[in-house]
Amino acid sequence: MKFSNGNWLNRSGVNVHSPVEVHEVVRDDDSVTVYAPCKHLATRGATLDGPLLTMRFSSPIPDVIHVQLYHYQGGQKRTPEFEIRGRSGAVQIDEGDEAVSLTSGDLTVKVSKQDIWSVDYYNGQTRLTGSGRKGMAYVVDNNKEVYMREQLGIGVGECIYGLGERFTPFVKNGQVVDIWNKDGGTNSEQAYKNIPLYVTNKGYGVFVNHPELVSFEVGSEVVSKVQFSVAGEYLEYYIINGPTAKEVLEKYTDLTGKPALPPAWSFGLWLTTSFTTNYDEKTVSHFVDGMAQRDIPLRVFHFDCFWMKEFEWCNFEWDRRVFPEPEQMLRRLKEKGLKICVWINPYIAQKSPLFEEGAAHGYLLKRPNGDVWQWDLWQAGMGIVDFTNPDACAWFAEKLKRLLAMGVDCFKTDFGERIPTDVVYFDGSDPQKMHNYYTYLYNKVVFDVLKETLGEKEAVLFARSATVGGQKFPVHWGGDCSATYESMAESLRGGLSLGLSGFGFWSHDIGGFEDASAPDLYKRWVAFGLLSSHSRLHGSTSYRVPWVYDEESVDVLRHFTKLKYSLMPYLYRMAVDASTRGIPMMRPMMLEFPADPTCHYLDRQYMLGDSLLVAPIFSEDGTSSYYLPQGMWTHFLTGERVTGGVWRNEHYDYMSLPLFVRENSIIAVGHDTTKPDYSYGDGVTFHVFALSERADLQTAVCDTDGSVAITLHVQRHGKQLEVHAEGAKNAWRILLRNVDTVTSVQNGTWTQTESGTEITPEVIDGVIKIELK
Repeated sequence: MKFSNGNWLNRSGVNVHSPVEVHEVVRDDDSVTVYAPCKHLATRGATLDGPLLTMRFSSPIPDVIHVQLYHYQGGQKRTPEFEIRGRSGAVQIDEGDEAVSLTSGDLTVKVSKQDIWSVDYYNGQTRLTGSGRKGMAYVVDNNKEVYMREQLGIGVGECIYGLGERFTPFVKNGQVVDIWNKDGGTNSEQAYKNIPLYVTNKGYGVFVNHPELVSFEVGSEVVSKVQFSVAGEYLEYYIINGPTAKEVLEKYTDLTGKPALPPAWSFGLWLTTSFTTNYDEKTVSHFVDGMAQRDIPLRVFHFDCFWMKEFEWCNFEWDRRVFPEPEQMLRRLKEKGLKICVWINPYIAQKSPLFEEGAAHGYLLKRPNGDVWQWDLWQAGMGIVDFTNPDACAWFAEKLKRLLAMGVDCFKTDFGERIPTDVVYFDGSDPQKMHNYYTYLYNKVVFDVLKETLGEKEAVLFARSATVGGQKFPVHWGGDCSATYESMAESLRGGLSLGLSGFGFWSHDIGGFEDASAPDLYKRWVAFGLLSSHSRLHGSTSYRVPWVYDEESVDVLRHFTKLKYSLMPYLYRMAVDASTRGIPMMRPMMLEFPADPTCHYLDRQYMLGDSLLVAPIFSEDGTSSYYLPQGMWTHFLTGERVTGGVWRNEHYDYMSLPLFVRENSIIAVGHDTTKPDYSYGDGVTFHVFALSERADLQTAVCDTDGSVAITLHVQRHGKQLEVHAEGAKNAWRILLRNVDTVTSVQNGTWTQTESGTEITPEVIDGVIKIELK
């Protein structure tokens, strides 16, 4: 929200009250409170007739400073609130004549006590950002609406990222961003997943702790500031010091929760019925059997909306006109090795048998006059489940448990964005704060049902909407994209932005949701989709099985599906890292290469984990323009070596794309290409790439439960290479790719191959010593 009229004036009728000096400082063991009037106190009379702003600084965990800014403190507490972990921690407080400061870890906030008001944040001695004259403010507009505002500086060359899954330009400088969930598709400024967190390339982040609408002006009102404002008398935010963007995400997810680790099977290929296409069990079986006949290893089948009867979403009952024996159908599908997903949303159509039941028991949102809130958009006369009512949560959960008992394994939790504010909640929650927060309650109820019924390690969703904390309930997908290259690119921008907002796992509709994709686009999107965290074929009015395009599409889908399955030992370790550290599997280039200024702006390529670079093809002519940072890079499929620090323009056929491994990397490759979930430590081959003269690398292979199965330690000292493995119980191999020629090996045998030097250890545990020419 904009309050100013250029550099000198405010907008008509807007009064801005900003602190001008420190009047008093109150210290205790773990916080500093500053009282600041909005005018200079030249005389005692100046203490009359004007606001006094209160600022409290504390720290919940090291390297994070909690800022609370008040005008009036007498308002009633409004809920809900985000679930924030951490307590007031150890801080160092220093006060002198010029300033008062509070330090947590390496992060310091310093409040000037001089004539010019300033609040500055430092990483050690390096200034990160700060709020200067006319930054913090209490604002009253001409309608007597009140707001609290903050402005934090943007340095020269500083880039702002995140703020949820946003499909607008990846670097957010110059944008206006309202944190308000909407169902706008991928080609608009609206977003399904709004997160009031931004991260910068200077290695810090800012998290605004408000579930309601937060309005960001990212260098768009004051071009050297990130401005954020909320309605009311109170503003709360956290400054998070990295000092790298990765560490910012680790600390942010320490506060708001780590992503759960999805089950290994969920990383396989998903196929859906599509949305409005006609389908019955015969159609489903045709799709499933067709994939098997073409040697495309499908792992999950999803039934979209019309598994239920039209006009009755959700009734949680199979439409027996189409699926007369659903239990037997699900059993037959599961006998083919498939997991089953079904579509749900939190809305109850009036024609659903559950509507009357929900209304009678108070399970649906109500208008202030007591009527059930209803409208006709999406489902005729639909109501919305009130998840602040524990009985409504239990009622909703029981419907899902019946489906799980039939053989359903997971749910696509669609919608949850268009939540009205002219409603009354069971627990008295504020409707403005609940608009975004609703999706957290919705997805939590479903995720908890899966954990309770199937076990914690089997719980996974396919969710569209989210807010802060929603990363705990993976997986999320990018919503309604179109079958165009432009929409494919905007989807990637959204996924990268979401990853910089604390979400570890992300997917998108391969081939585009809206319209029918051309064979060319489909094949290029398949490569992108199978080199994403999760991979789902889904459309709106047309099927996404490959043979409806052409036979080459079949070959492309088979090729990239099997490639992903072979990479699962590496990918699942990256998934474990995402779960334990909060660092996304699909990483913007700036996350892995923060010192390379070119990487700060890249949004058409990404790192898949810490070692694999992926650059999807976004053009009909098959050309790709991508950037390789400094170092030696090896194409994973061809073995081509390229010295980095360069842009490259190349043509790729449908069976390939830029897929490069950075130097000093170990990629664990599995032996099974028939499914994504297998024993990753059995028969694994460790591909070791471009070792430097003084390399010291370590990697691990995790079992499908997330526990470590094998740890591999590789050290190179000139011509000597030592490999030490722990935990291996079965055969494993090392493939030295672009390292050096091997002259001798102790405790192992070796052979030369086209792709490198293959070492087969003769010992399960112990040290292998390798002599290089």
